Amino acid sequence: MNPSSKRPTLVRRRLRIALPALLVFAVAAFAAPPPPTTNLQAAQQAIANAERVDAASLAAVELGEARAKLSAAEKAVAEKEMVEGAQLADEARADAELAAARAGAAKANKVNEEIKRSTATLMEEMQRKTGDSK
Repeated sequence: MNPSSKRPTLVRRRLRIALPALLVFAVAAFAAPPPPTTNLQAAQQAIANAERVDAASLAAVELGEARAKLSAAEKAVAEKEMVEGAQLADEARADAELAAARAGAAKANKVNEEIKRSTATLMEEMQRKTGDSK
């Protein structure tokens, strides 16, 4: 056998090995990213939590932004824009968490003001009683 007759056989063998690998890489490169379902679920959960802590009345702007971004994320996913959908869902989650935190802070401030008023009332009562006994 001469060396030139072995060459086409060697090339065919290499192609048989390399071609399937190249096809796998090509399919992977052009495959769309999966839908960001976990991102969307996290955003929905965060919005539900914010609603539970009364963010609708105490942090309406932030909660509204979270809802709008979640809606935009769902629309992006429906249009097969998975990366944009994931990003918007993450932003919606962050806005909802901010709304919940602001609602919690507003409630805490309200309680703090009530405690200050109660303390001031008690101090006035104590001073009146000590002034009466003299």
